[in-house]
Formats: sequence, structure tokens, C-alpha cells
Amino acid sequence: MQPKQADKVATGVLYTIAVIITGILASLLLYILVQGLPHVSWHFLTSPASTFEAGGGIGIQLFNSFYLLILAMLISIPLALGAGIYLSEYAKKNWLTDVIRTSIEILSSLPSVVVGLFGFLVFVLQFKFGFSILSGALALTVFNLPLLTRNVEDSLRQIHFTQREAGLALGLSRWETVVHVVIPEALPGIITGTILGAGRVFGEAAALIYTAGQSAPALDFTNWNPMNIASPLNPFRPAETLAVHIWKINSEGIQPDAAAVSAGASAVLIIAVLLFNLLARYAGNKLYKKMTAS
Repeated sequence: MQPKQADKVATGVLYTIAVIITGILASLLLYILVQGLPHVSWHFLTSPASTFEAGGGIGIQLFNSFYLLILAMLISIPLALGAGIYLSEYAKKNWLTDVIRTSIEILSSLPSVVVGLFGFLVFVLQFKFGFSILSGALALTVFNLPLLTRNVEDSLRQIHFTQREAGLALGLSRWETVVHVVIPEALPGIITGTILGAGRVFGEAAALIYTAGQSAPALDFTNWNPMNIASPLNPFRPAETLAVHIWKINSEGIQPDAAAVSAGASAVLIIAVLLFNLLARYAGNKLYKKMTAS
């Protein structure tokens, strides 16, 4: 076979694989949306869930998912940035940094249920946080931190060394070069990794079953005292998220309209992740243009 023919065959195979994968993903998303969107309404999005009666909603579970996402990302993003900057810009190449990187690789591949059991033993029992949003956020930090750290380090390492040399030549310190030159240039990659991590957190269920709990107590959205059990901002209350709610109603099978609620909740989960990604991408591009003056 001639090289040009081999190239055409290889290109065709790659295009075929890409089309097949895209088709599978598109059909899956379309099936979820077609099955779930007819059950989605304002009442469904805002009303509390019902266990033994039909007509319940997902209002509290949806709020819990976003609240836990924000809390987990507030904890994990600064830690990931610090660790990634250290490994990329300051850490010397020796056996210790090799062990750290290997540990990060291992932790990033842990099953979420293992992280959930770890969170149950450490945060729920040992630290006595109980089944709470705080326990869930800390468990998701353990789950998400290795991936974010590796993403930050890889994004910073992709910046050419001449960028650093230019900053140092202008009289900037090493830290100022990292903050004002390297990080703004690596921002698109960092934002992309953060978005992917946020998507994992928002749709996670296994790690939260053992940490945030499987119950959603009634909330008073007029009470913003974070120490009150009825306050939506209380980080020490149990919180059933949307993904856990989908798993729970399908596993229990005691809700009369479980199939409809599950389909509607799945559609809302997909749409929420897509909207969050689009908004984060838009905000990231705006921030990148502002920091790089482009």
C-alpha cells in the first residue's frame, strides 16, 4: 500500500471512530433529554421531594448540589493551584517529587466509592462532622484534588521557558513572573481542567452517599443563619444531592412516579452541567482576555 493510500485509510478510520463516539454520546444525551424534559416544570424544580406520594420535585436536592459544588471547589481550587505551582515552578527533580507525582497519579484513579468510605471513616466518624455538606465537600476535595493538581501542573509546564526568561529579564521576581506571566498564559488550560473537575463533583453520587447522606431535611429559605439546622447555608446539615436522589428513588422503588422523577432529574442534571460549563467557559475567556490584555 502506498503511503498516501495508507494515510487516507488511517484518516478515514479515525474520522469513523470520531463519528461513532460522537453519535453514541449525542444519542445518549438526546434520549435522556427526550425522556426527561416533559416532566420538568417550575413546580418540579422548586418543590421538595415526596417519598410516598406522586408529584414531588427536586428543589432542595438541586440547591444542595450547587451548594456542595461551590463549597468543594472553594476548598480544592486554592490547594490545587498551590500544589501545581510548587511542582511546576519550584520543586526540584528528586525522589521525593517523583513519589509525590506518583501518589497524585494513584489518587486520581481511585474509585469514588473508596473515597466515600474514606470520607465516612475520617470526616464523618473521626472528625465527628456527621453526615453533612462539610463531610461531602471534604470527601469531594480528596476525590477531585489530584486531578486538578495534575491539570494545573501540566498547564504551567506547557508554557515555554522563554516566557519565564522574559519576565526575569524585566526585573520581575520568580513569584511575580509566575503570577503575572505564567499563570495568565496557562489560564485556558487551568479553566478547562477546573470545569471538568466541577462536572465530576456535580454529578458524583457514590462518594456522597457515605458522607453528605441520603436525606434532605426541610429547609427554610428565609433563614440565612448558617448555624440553624433549617438554614440552607448550614454546612453541618445532611444533604441529599441530585445524583444521590436519582440513585435513591431508583433503588428504593417506593415512589409512585419514580420513573418520571428519575427521568426529569437526570435531564436537569445534564442541563445544569452543560450550562455550568458554558458559563464557566465564557467567564474564563473574559478573565483570560483581561489578564493577558488581548
